[in-house]
Amino acid sequence: MDKKELTKELLAGLFFFLGIFLLVTFVIILGGNKGLAQSKFQVTVLYRNVGGLMEGAPVRLSGVNVGTVDRVEFLNQEFDGRRVEVTLNILSKYRKQLENNLRFTIQTEGILGEKLIEIDVLREGPKVDLKNPVIGEDPLDVEDMAEVFAKAAESFTATADQLSQIDVVGLSSVMEDSSQSLLITSRGINEIMEELQEITKKTKRLLDRVEQKVIEGNLFKVF
Repeated sequence: MDKKELTKELLAGLFFFLGIFLLVTFVIILGGNKGLAQSKFQVTVLYRNVGGLMEGAPVRLSGVNVGTVDRVEFLNQEFDGRRVEVTLNILSKYRKQLENNLRFTIQTEGILGEKLIEIDVLREGPKVDLKNPVIGEDPLDVEDMAEVFAKAAESFTATADQLSQIDVVGLSSVMEDSSQSLLITSRGINEIMEELQEITKKTKRLLDRVEQKVIEGNLFKVF
């Protein structure tokens, strides 16, 4: 192999490695803008039922994307009645916002019913220790919704039965008698007020005459 061929091979290898280096640099820069190179921390949430939640699902804090679901696994034994462990990857820049009492709920989004985890910040209650597993709120399934509607229907039926037992005619009669009594009482009060006003006018006229006669010196000619 002569020097020219060796130089060509060295240059080709150099350009090859240079291309790989530029490609990796570009991916890192692009990934940094999309959060691939940003630091994250993990939070473990326990559920009884995740309702079809999948790895890679978004995690939101008050509607803002703050991370993704990393893993969904079964526990070997139950913890507080829960056997599904969900591990979340959350961007470290949102750690301070999570230093509160939190609620982790599984919600449904879109027409296809895609699952996501919504983190709500609660105003009251102790701060959640994210270093330990957090108890999440299970999503409502079909059976739970059916039970809620059944209880609502039962309550509505009981209220309707109570209303049907009210004597509407008797209640109407009582209200009519009461309104008539109030009307009579109101008329009596008006008549008394008119009489008082008339007495007041007569008294004022009499006092005016007395005052005038006192001024004229003929007080005993008033009557």
